[in-house]
Amino acid sequence: MLALYSCLKNKEVINITDGRRLGCIIDLEIDACCGKILRIVLPSQDGFFSSFSSKNNICIPWENIERVGDDIILVRDCDIRPRKK
Repeated sequence: MLALYSCLKNKEVINITDGRRLGCIIDLEIDACCGKILRIVLPSQDGFFSSFSSKNNICIPWENIERVGDDIILVRDCDIRPRKK
């Protein structure tokens, strides 16, 4: 499957275990040596002003993605932790 970042960033990420909406992708972590996507990055769920800070962003490993659909991305239950800077 071929997908552009501009298409991925508009898809909502949903946890399939509890149906929780986690937000839309704001960034990707990529291994520059091999060109592999390591994680998707979502905004913190700490409120409106958290969008101005990246220290609590949520990172989900690429292996936890179950399916990329037309409108949503389904992720399996994982220990979703804020990204440390």
